[in-house]
Amino acid sequence: MTIILAIDAGTTGVRTLAVNDHGDIVSSSYREFKQYFPNPGWVEHDPEEIWDAVQATMSDVVLSITDPIAAIGITNQRETAVVWDRETSLPLHRALVWQDRRTTSRCSELEDNGLASTIRESTGLIIDPYFSATKFEWISRNLRAKNNPVFGTIDSWLVWKLTDGKVHATDTSNASRTMLFNINSLRWDSELLDLFNLNESSLPEVRASNGDFGETGKEASCGKGIPIRGIAGDQQSSLFGHAAFSKGDAKNTYGTGSFILMNVGTELPKPVDGVLSTVAWTLEGNGPTTTTYALEGSIFSTGATIQWLRDGLGMISEASELETLALQCSDTGDVFIVPAFTGLGSPWWDPLARGTLLGITRGTGKAEIARAVIESIAYQTRDVTEAMQIASNQQLQNLRVDGGASVMDLLLQIQADQLQVPVLRPQSKEVTALGAAFLAGLSVGIWTSLSEVAEKWKLDVQIQPEVDRLTANTVHSRWLQAVERSRSWAISS
Repeated sequence: MTIILAIDAGTTGVRTLAVNDHGDIVSSSYREFKQYFPNPGWVEHDPEEIWDAVQATMSDVVLSITDPIAAIGITNQRETAVVWDRETSLPLHRALVWQDRRTTSRCSELEDNGLASTIRESTGLIIDPYFSATKFEWISRNLRAKNNPVFGTIDSWLVWKLTDGKVHATDTSNASRTMLFNINSLRWDSELLDLFNLNESSLPEVRASNGDFGETGKEASCGKGIPIRGIAGDQQSSLFGHAAFSKGDAKNTYGTGSFILMNVGTELPKPVDGVLSTVAWTLEGNGPTTTTYALEGSIFSTGATIQWLRDGLGMISEASELETLALQCSDTGDVFIVPAFTGLGSPWWDPLARGTLLGITRGTGKAEIARAVIESIAYQTRDVTEAMQIASNQQLQNLRVDGGASVMDLLLQIQADQLQVPVLRPQSKEVTALGAAFLAGLSVGIWTSLSEVAEKWKLDVQIQPEVDRLTANTVHSRWLQAVERSRSWAISS
């Protein structure tokens, strides 16, 4: 039996898995790391604490297995900006996490200077503090000692540490989330580097997602000489882990928010309002190197809405109680919740929208509100996938799902009804990490084709639509009315 180590460096912790050549997880270890909030809207991580968590989880897994390790794959929280010293390999600042909003005013300045169209055409992204460019710029401007700074995302930081500083590289999927990478030419964009006063020599070399990222050095707890052969940002890795290899394949990760990605093939679609264009992955191998693109939509509040019911309203004591409560009624009685607590994401992109509860009567109870929360997740997903289908001129065939809320069969049934396509839930709950393992396994020949990888994706349940399109459209039209009531509510500061 041959093993791939898959490192999943997420937003709150690191999980390392051992995956065998059947695609089965045979060992796993997890460590949390600390979140830092030095000011309102600021979110930071200590890169060394992330590295320590990687070392600890790798050590746990390696000690638990006896089979040889063929390669390492890495998946990671995207956009988070890390800057370290080239000579000492020590961080020069805490990492600015993707959630960090400290560069909002800089982004507004870029918008005011008319750069939105240029940046969208080059990178596929909107101007937002979410992405790495303004984070790198902020750190660069605030370094006490310039020294010899090296810039990167979490994956490139881990590659640097794993290889004892010999390799500074990332893959196309992570590079495409920096707002510095031209997704047409697949190179760092010189005009954008000038705009943010960054040097290409300080940025990681961009390689294929199943490319050669060097070998582990003497400092790595998994042992020396293990090849690092697969890297992808977490959402792209999830798409790959779902074996969504055909044009039109899509997945939704129901987490704190929801991230929906649709494979749109090897031709970059024209920018469309509401969804972002991004690199899904680049593969090299026997034939020519090929890049697959994706459309992405971000929903801000999924699990966060459930947390609000639990912690804010006290309606449930555990998230697992939500479905049981919602099943106590057959419908919401025309009650709608628009969970725009921090604005609306795709396809609306309205930062001034605010949470709205509509349609309540004296007959409205906890069950109706619980069901309205579940329905809001399905409606938002439909809104995003409809925008994607318009942008790609591609019909959705099914939706593959993962994440915490995907355990709710009621949600998946409502989702299937709204999309009018089957919803597929896999057996594995670690789809994101499996994506990194599959990339590394392809690179070293454990699997020789995408079709062989697809055989490793194992179905748990397939949910078919149970209502007709007219019924689904009728209730969705009421949802859209509720969304309009929520929009532009907050007073702009």
